[in-house]
Amino acid sequence: MPHKLFRIQRADPRPAGRPVMLAIAGDSAAGKTTITRGLVEALGADRCTAVCVDDYHRYDRAERRDLPFTVLHPDCNYVQIMEQHLQLLAMGQPILKPVYDHHTGQFTRPALVEPRQFVIVEGLLPLHTKLARACFDATVYLDPPEEIRHAWKIRRDTAERGYTAEAVLAELERREPESAAFIRPQRAFADIVIRFAPPTSPSPFTGRLVPAGTPLSAELLLRPTIRHPDLDGVVPEGTAGGPGTAIHLRLARDADSRPVDALHVHGDADREDSEVVEKAIWSRLGAGSGPPACLGRTREGQRTEPLAITQLLLVYHLLDAAR
Repeated sequence: MPHKLFRIQRADPRPAGRPVMLAIAGDSAAGKTTITRGLVEALGADRCTAVCVDDYHRYDRAERRDLPFTVLHPDCNYVQIMEQHLQLLAMGQPILKPVYDHHTGQFTRPALVEPRQFVIVEGLLPLHTKLARACFDATVYLDPPEEIRHAWKIRRDTAERGYTAEAVLAELERREPESAAFIRPQRAFADIVIRFAPPTSPSPFTGRLVPAGTPLSAELLLRPTIRHPDLDGVVPEGTAGGPGTAIHLRLARDADSRPVDALHVHGDADREDSEVVEKAIWSRLGAGSGPPACLGRTREGQRTEPLAITQLLLVYHLLDAAR
């Protein structure tokens, strides 16, 4: 189905059974699974279906050794089948999805996937084509600094996938041209661009020195392609602000020089200050109970306030779309 026709069909009032679709794109080890895991836990596994489109690789790990391209290249993936499956999920239909085991590098038995109220799609190429992008109600691109992503990938692949640090570094170098050609261009199509990075010291917002070892801050570019929560009264006015401020909102320039709202969540935010922000955002939904307490957990099980507020904003978008 042509992507424009499918987008028109998706724009009709949502019938019963049509899920809310969220895409989370980004390079390998950018944090996609961590974000997705938190959203599923917050919304409930009974209401959420998580799909990894990296399962649509054409070749297993052994076969890829002799290929002139890596898994980042569209030719190394069944992109058309991914598009078909995303269309079916977006219309509330089940799919029989391939399954790629990242631990063994081999394919296993296909899995029946039935879309629930929310479908979260994460992976390397979910925003690569117009038809794939037309399937989503909201789209996210994770854009950490490359040195941070490389460190995350080395830590993950050596601990969980049996690689040596030298092998991971060599693979990162081999993948770089395809990252630039196929992964990073998806940033332009995201409604929200999320960047976890070390905080600047002194802080440009508060003027305070940031201690060494402070958790990563988060900056979210909120593009006007979807409706974002009203943050009046949640963030301080201007760029100043004293202690006790967890977030700041400023007008910035996007990569294409267009103005965009940039929401900065401080890595050294106190838990109490973060709770004030979370409750204020959650109140915009008119929900009776408080925000989910499970948000903000890293792969190691630690909680960070920037991750918690970032995930809460994505939960807000999913619940708001469902309304």
